Amino acid sequence: MKIVITGGAGFIGSNFIRLLARERPAWELVNLDLLTYAAAPQTLRELERLPRYRLVRADVADVAAVSAELSKGCDALVHFAAESHVDRSLAAPSAFVRTNVLGTQVLLEAALHNRVGRYVQVSTDEVYGSLGPTGFFSEESPIVPSSPYAASKASADLLVAAWFHSFGLPAVITRCSNNYGPYQHPEKLIPRLIVRALADRTLPVFGDGRNIRDWIHVEDHCLGLLCALEQGQPGRVYNFGGGEERENLQVAHEILAQLQKPTSLLSFVPDRLGHDRRYAVDASRARRELGWAPQRSFAEGLGQTVAWYQQRRDWWEGLFPDP
Repeated sequence: MKIVITGGAGFIGSNFIRLLARERPAWELVNLDLLTYAAAPQTLRELERLPRYRLVRADVADVAAVSAELSKGCDALVHFAAESHVDRSLAAPSAFVRTNVLGTQVLLEAALHNRVGRYVQVSTDEVYGSLGPTGFFSEESPIVPSSPYAASKASADLLVAAWFHSFGLPAVITRCSNNYGPYQHPEKLIPRLIVRALADRTLPVFGDGRNIRDWIHVEDHCLGLLCALEQGQPGRVYNFGGGEERENLQVAHEILAQLQKPTSLLSFVPDRLGHDRRYAVDASRARRELGWAPQRSFAEGLGQTVAWYQQRRDWWEGLFPDP
């Protein structure tokens, strides 16, 4: 089986490729990535010796490059490539529209033209907007994005759904809660707090720090994506969540405690524009239809993640010197 993974040098994509390399040793893996600031090609350097792994530097919004690669044939395409940082989308939304919306449309056209056997759109729970103090987002929840990032991902999801309904493209959409784990860019909350605490720098917390996120370890998410790839019903949406809700301030306190750093490092900063108050997803469909369930508690996964960033300064210090 030959699979094309877009954005495979990024955080979730690289962890997914590692999973496939380990669990599906007969599969041919093509990593199509533009290698932007958020990519870390050295993350997968050890895979370059494998004849079944290939890195192709290309932009998902480049029609010629995408068509050239998919015309070589592939059995499945898993689409991770995206501009993903909410703060950056508030400052420069046009880049998010180009990559996340136009890029998805280019991939869909090429996948349909080249008869790709399975298309997996990796999306986010942020497309659902902000959740009240109780309840969970289901796959039938309305799409009400709050940020340019979320709006671009919602637009991409709707395009994928249209390609399934209009053209019969065998596509599934996955939406996941907040990921954490190894190889995550330190512009994101958990690694940023960890690396700043390691340097005894202030830990910025938006607003009152009471915004709630449901956390899932990236490797648990990747196992869910593999289930969706192999077992998901075309046209379906699958939510993946860890069932581990935490206030951002609580996460910061847990990281400080693990690193034995003082709470005086906490610094409250003006809130993000349009900051969603709470996300939490109902993952019962994935459990029921795919037989998937998260394997790590947040306490276990956070401890492993803190230790990883302590031990892998060689990975993040050179790439991201000033998080």
